[in-house]
Amino acid sequence: MSMNLPSRDGRRVQVDPSLAIVNIVLLLIFYFLLAGQERPVETPLDLATTTTLSPESLPSPMLELRGPEDWLLDGAPVRPEMLPAALAQAQGPVHLLMDRNAPSSLLVSVLRRPELAGHEIRLVTMKDVGR
Repeated sequence: MSMNLPSRDGRRVQVDPSLAIVNIVLLLIFYFLLAGQERPVETPLDLATTTTLSPESLPSPMLELRGPEDWLLDGAPVRPEMLPAALAQAQGPVHLLMDRNAPSSLLVSVLRRPELAGHEIRLVTMKDVGR
């Protein structure tokens, strides 16, 4: 047996939809306030700066990039296709030396070369002093 209670004064109770809209808007405001804040990036990276380097103090193997096909390996010219044979006896990471004002496309194109696949790469940049 179901029981239906009559409404007061014969009217139905209506819920105001503006309360739900206000709640949604407030939730969106809080979400964007929290999601839009940038977290500070803290890295223990401390870059060393020097003005003179002697060739003996440079790490080996040092691959110097002067252009897309103009490479020097430990001061000797090397063709990109000959690089795997030249690096076969080298141990440790390959230090990639290039001018810090060089275009980034040069670095990206060199890093995509199959000759450097399988080698750990460390980037070394030079800052021109006195210019």
